[in-house]
Amino acid sequence: MEETEKELISRIKAGDMDAFEPLILPYQQKVYNIAFGILGNAEDADDAAQEAFLKVFRYIKSFNEQSQFYTWLYRIVHNVCLDMIRKRTKNPFGFLNKHWQNDEGDEMEVQLEDPGPLPDENFMREETQSEVRAAISKLKENYRTVIVLRDIEGLSYEEIAKILEISEGTVKSRINRARLSLKSILIEEFPELYE
Repeated sequence: MEETEKELISRIKAGDMDAFEPLILPYQQKVYNIAFGILGNAEDADDAAQEAFLKVFRYIKSFNEQSQFYTWLYRIVHNVCLDMIRKRTKNPFGFLNKHWQNDEGDEMEVQLEDPGPLPDENFMREETQSEVRAAISKLKENYRTVIVLRDIEGLSYEEIAKILEISEGTVKSRINRARLSLKSILIEEFPELYE
């Protein structure tokens, strides 16, 4: 029988570090995706994911288990990404020009419906997705974070609030403002999308 997260965490806190890998394994791709969504490139996302898991390993004994493990983990990922952004000295927002990855590790674009388009439609969709990613990269960091967590990772308002340690009302407000800002950027920079 497979152990629960709670049992794995208890084993780790008791000193059994063999329980660490089965605890984090289900979260590896999601952590990478969140880091990639915030940071915008694969190398930084890999670094952030590794740093986040190191922090989890280092501080798991202080995890009080009053929140869910994934909420605590995602908060760590978010904070690691913010630290990386703050440390950047050149062009902190000129990115998001790569593919997203799903839980199985397959590359994918920002999710748009695919009704089986023709090759020229594929080209147009890839152009649009590239423009959307470029626009997301121009959002303020707190807006970009909520867009990634909500619209790309599909987390609930409650989960985002716990991760960012803000109220659900603030999450909803930021998402609304982020979407309005994103739309403004798209209209200004890519008016052909709205013709």
